[in-house]
Amino acid sequence: MLVDPHPAHVVRDPPHKGEGKAPRLTLSGISKSFPGVRALHDVSLSLYPGQVTALIGENGAGKSTLVKIMTGIYQPDAGIISIDGQPVTLPSAHAAFGHGITAIHQETVLFDDLSVAENIFLGHAPRTRFKTIDWRTMRKNAKEVLDTMGAGHIDADTRLKDLGIANKHLVAVARAMSIDARIVIMDEPTAALSMKEIEELFLLIEFLKSEGKAILFISHKFDEIYRIADRYTVFRDGEMVGEGLIRDAGQSQIVRMMVGRAVDHIFPQRKATIGAPVLTVSGLSHPTEFDDIGFELHRGEILGFYGLVGAGRSEVMQAISGITRTSSGTIALEGKPIAPKSAADSIEAGIVYVPEERGKQGVVIGLPIFQNVSLPSLKRTSKTGILRLAEEFALARAFTERLDLRASSLSQDVGTLSGGNQQKIVIAKWLATAPKVIILDEPTKGIDIGSKAAVHGFMAELVAQGLSVIMVSSELPEILGMSDRVVVMREGRIASVYDNKELDAETLVRTAAGIAA
Repeated sequence: MLVDPHPAHVVRDPPHKGEGKAPRLTLSGISKSFPGVRALHDVSLSLYPGQVTALIGENGAGKSTLVKIMTGIYQPDAGIISIDGQPVTLPSAHAAFGHGITAIHQETVLFDDLSVAENIFLGHAPRTRFKTIDWRTMRKNAKEVLDTMGAGHIDADTRLKDLGIANKHLVAVARAMSIDARIVIMDEPTAALSMKEIEELFLLIEFLKSEGKAILFISHKFDEIYRIADRYTVFRDGEMVGEGLIRDAGQSQIVRMMVGRAVDHIFPQRKATIGAPVLTVSGLSHPTEFDDIGFELHRGEILGFYGLVGAGRSEVMQAISGITRTSSGTIALEGKPIAPKSAADSIEAGIVYVPEERGKQGVVIGLPIFQNVSLPSLKRTSKTGILRLAEEFALARAFTERLDLRASSLSQDVGTLSGGNQQKIVIAKWLATAPKVIILDEPTKGIDIGSKAAVHGFMAELVAQGLSVIMVSSELPEILGMSDRVVVMREGRIASVYDNKELDAETLVRTAAGIAA
């Protein structure tokens, strides 16, 4: 399949034998605009029973807007939605639910204080002849649904908040099964899962395919797309630029569609100039999370931290950043001991932390971009207690331009931006404080390949200027492609420290899992 670099020109793969099924869901000519922003323009999408269609595109390409239209949250300005060939309207989430459309999000939209059974049957619980909830039947039916999915280990009476992320995803799927959903949308479902949990989710997707469900799978991870998808649709800048069978499209071809250009070198070429130690950590311990952590971070160095889920990497970074308190150990910055009792103490000293959960901990939803960026630097943008708007804008512009932020203006609400652009704002916000050490916790989690390249390029630029970077990442290519040295953690302790010279992924995984060579 060949695609012109301009979105208006779309070339589709010819149909293949044996794949003549009619689509279960069709969206045609869908457009949606917001004040100052054209989110979607004349896009199309088809989902087929028993098949997975991957929706691929950079952050800001319009994927989330389309999902909200499919689930009745947004109404399209133009276009037709059809199910089994019949036009339908989806004026509300309840209406979409009634048509058998359900979504499983990166962060499961369920209710922590309700039981598993209550979450599965919320809104359509079985009733007694007196119109009250039939609790016994509901628990029985919930158990049957979970057993059918191979998730019988989940107790239907357990409170949702007592489950891990992977099991919460299973409950979300069970909810879809309980209404006999015909169309299942999976939006970045593996972002917070371990490798084992991802494999279990893929088995569940195969089960849903065997049940004839039409599945939309949204992911930035190409290994997952090529593993699980049958078809693909590519969006760029709110327009559909390509679609076809995944087996007929190479990865570089899809990347070129996504970004409108070839991305040959995902990781920037750089010559590291490593200086003297800037941050020294010795014997750092926490009563429950980690023990005896010690390492050095040098000027101009990217120090990678790798480990499996639960290894304690983020917890160590939060302690260094003053967010949590330690039971013992020392931290020294440029040879001077510091004992941060709060995040403000670490920021004042010159250590800043870009958290993994950017939506909850990184940005302030409801505030415009320029105020998010200037928030930690108000001393620089105010005089005698009065904020100077021009200086706030100048500060925000200087750092967002360096990160290639995609937004209509600096006054745009940060909550309307894509995940990748929100991440750029969080990084810009902390860089504006002129730190000595920046800790990036999963800096490219859930963002597209183009935004990843921008973040990686900026990281290389920062260390070239003498800044020191700690990068926590679960992505092996990122760890190997960006780190000068790699610290591997296992079960709250440092398992090994490697120079990144001819280091391979197998060594890292074996060390993180405690498997002997």
